[in-house]
Amino acid sequence: MTTSSSISLRNLGASDLKVSPLGLGTWQFSKGKRLAGIKFWPDLEKQLIQEIVKVSLRGGINWFDTAEIYGKGASEAVLADALNELGDEAKEALICTKWWPAFRRAKSINQTIDQRLEALKGRKIDLYLVHQPFSFSSANEEMNQMAQLLQEGKINHVGVSNFSEKKLREAHGALKEQGFPLVANQMKFSLLDRRIERNGVLDAAKQLGVTIIAYSPLEQGILTGKFHKNRELIKNIVGPRKYLSGFKESSLTRTQPLIDLLERLAKEYDISTSQIALNWTIHFHGETIVAIPGATKKHHAEENIGALTFRLSDKHLAEIDKVSKEVSLK
Repeated sequence: MTTSSSISLRNLGASDLKVSPLGLGTWQFSKGKRLAGIKFWPDLEKQLIQEIVKVSLRGGINWFDTAEIYGKGASEAVLADALNELGDEAKEALICTKWWPAFRRAKSINQTIDQRLEALKGRKIDLYLVHQPFSFSSANEEMNQMAQLLQEGKINHVGVSNFSEKKLREAHGALKEQGFPLVANQMKFSLLDRRIERNGVLDAAKQLGVTIIAYSPLEQGILTGKFHKNRELIKNIVGPRKYLSGFKESSLTRTQPLIDLLERLAKEYDISTSQIALNWTIHFHGETIVAIPGATKKHHAEENIGALTFRLSDKHLAEIDKVSKEVSLK
């Protein structure tokens, strides 16, 4: 195991923006507001949110992922409050947020940008993503709007989220024509969901110089191993997550060999199971993939930053890869 007193930052895509291999996902900062009528997260207290942000920042995480749709701006505002509360300590903290495309056209990107900036209370948008590939406009039209925001200095970098290989290439090409790089594609990726390795998205990202931002890297907590040890914990999950296929008895049985391996390596490295899973995620494909685990408790944030303090050996990266492919759910 290798350790370092400082976190090695990576360039985000073909940009000069330097990010830590892990960011903090902040959907859970939505203050209990619902998405599409469904409550996904409990209402976290302001003091807890501030503690999570502070622990993350002090542990080496330098960027935070939020979105318009997360509580209709509530997550953005709460995150901004927490960072502003830290003063100079958070002066260089980076923010990624996202435009929600459903039932909208590309011109909404420019029409709503001031709302995003207002929600972020004076903080910059370092990375602005198209959240989903299903607006009423083409990727080309969306990137033209994004290019205008770049030219106006309202955002600093552009990415997309949940874009297929075809859509990713289209968006990358359109923004390139405007003289700007597309730097990121945020996709679901974990040891139990490796679809981007098979559907062309990861290969395209490597070819184009686009960073993959992996969301749900711990598969809603399944990769911590706690639900394999105690099935009763599933009943206590807030919201519809408990009904995901990964929590079914058959899925937990199928994925047990991977959890056993992660737990064995956790003992060998003297860290936690989740830290092994996160470390694999941010190292197996070189520097192409970064990840945004969330945190609803202080110790979750501490677990996240612990994954940045070591690197799995090539032998263990390969061993995890092999077992993961044998039991992966997607």
